[in-house]
Amino acid sequence: MNNILVKPLVTEKMTSLMESQNKYGFIVHYNSNKIEIAKAIQKRFEVEVVAVNTIRYKGKTKTQFTKKGRFSGKTPQFKKAIITLKEGHTLDLFEEV
Repeated sequence: MNNILVKPLVTEKMTSLMESQNKYGFIVHYNSNKIEIAKAIQKRFEVEVVAVNTIRYKGKTKTQFTKKGRFSGKTPQFKKAIITLKEGHTLDLFEEV
């Protein structure tokens, strides 16, 4: 359960969702499901989770040209989870770090 949550998402859009709708974003393990994510959040932060929405991102193909030739590769795939907490519960992400 410790390796399900990779890192929190702190962007402008997620910050506005935190303030207005009580939603928090996390990068999570690619093969984890919504139930495991909700249990990991509840155990680590001691809050009540109402909903979990997930988005899977596939790795993009990238090509780089150098003097020695052409390199082809892929960026890593990842999964993003947006957690909705019960009214009155909040996460203090900046104290955990």
